[in-house]
Amino acid sequence: MPLLEAVRLALAQLRVQKLKSFFTLLGVMVGVMFLIAVVSIVEGMGRYMEDDFAGRLLGANTFTLRRFPWFGNNTTRAQWMEWQRRPLVYAADVGFLREVLPAGTRWAIESQQFVAAQSQYASPGQVEAHAVDGDYFTIKKYDMASGRAIAPQEYALGSPVAVIGDEVAKYFFPNLNPVGRELRMAGIPYQVVGVIQHQGTLFGQSLDRLAIAPFNSALHHVTNPRGDIDGLLVQSASSMMMNDVMELVREALRAHRHLRPGIPDNFVMETSASALAFFEKVKSTMTIIGAALPGISLVVGGMVIMNIMLVSVAERTHEIGIRKSLGARRRDILRQFLVESATLSTVGAMIGIAMGIAAAKIISLKTSLPAAVAPWSLVVATLLGTVVGIVSGVYPARRASRLDPIEALRQE
Repeated sequence: MPLLEAVRLALAQLRVQKLKSFFTLLGVMVGVMFLIAVVSIVEGMGRYMEDDFAGRLLGANTFTLRRFPWFGNNTTRAQWMEWQRRPLVYAADVGFLREVLPAGTRWAIESQQFVAAQSQYASPGQVEAHAVDGDYFTIKKYDMASGRAIAPQEYALGSPVAVIGDEVAKYFFPNLNPVGRELRMAGIPYQVVGVIQHQGTLFGQSLDRLAIAPFNSALHHVTNPRGDIDGLLVQSASSMMMNDVMELVREALRAHRHLRPGIPDNFVMETSASALAFFEKVKSTMTIIGAALPGISLVVGGMVIMNIMLVSVAERTHEIGIRKSLGARRRDILRQFLVESATLSTVGAMIGIAMGIAAAKIISLKTSLPAAVAPWSLVVATLLGTVVGIVSGVYPARRASRLDPIEALRQE
């Protein structure tokens, strides 16, 4: 029997026995649906981390010099105690490091802390205060919705000016233009000179709840009372130059701190790759678990298909006898039932794919979890459905092909 003819007969069986076919497909549909949904969410989180999380928090071609890492470390107590013994990074350290940076390299310092804020137009609240200097707005790619960024002269003089996020502007200055008005942070008055364009959220955390002021202003005594900084951001002119710039900074700081060869660094330089390294482990684990759980449903679906096909063989014994008496060979009968089983399972997989994509989109719309359908998962799910059908149909097909035509013809 030609392959296309066998597929046509299998689809005809689906149309004739709709209820039985539905229950036959159910296990495969559910398994594939969860597989696509889970892989889509994991894939979406991966892209979200790479494009938004790392790009927006750390910046492109950028590394951050810190006392100890901020991202993705399963820290032991001994490691944490060692970090606490490390020397602090001060704004004064930036002076000699700037001298070793190649032309075209940008830098910025940052010190941050949640502080109490208030204005005469709203009740007190909290903002994420950043005391910064250098090319901070350029590295972070902050565009102004209104007003302007902090000027170099204001950085140098420590002027009491601030640039605020969209959420801060709406809360503390409802239905007003914040530019030129006063915002108090930790009791210190600052004149708002600009509002940053809406940034959105990362994993449900608002990026618009910030207020940025010059590091030399009084704010840095609030964010870091000891006078240190949370990080020195360095952005190379290109991705190819970043490793060279990192080595220049590492060598200069080691020499400044008199670290002999063989002694580990007592500082860390974080990049988007290092920040994402921990997520890659989480992503691998989630992918394995996400694929294993639907696998149970696929096994159950395969067993259901096998039982239904055995029932089908019993019901169609007379038909098999007629086919054999008309010249059908064992391999023709075997192929017919294998194709029917594979077609059933593949149709179930395709329906499951559509349901999985829909489920991923609904989750993405209703929650903060991102979702991105991976093309490879669609291919794998389709092949998996076909394989489940073939494996499940082998025994019923072999049983059908071995029926004696005379005995089969006697069956009614």
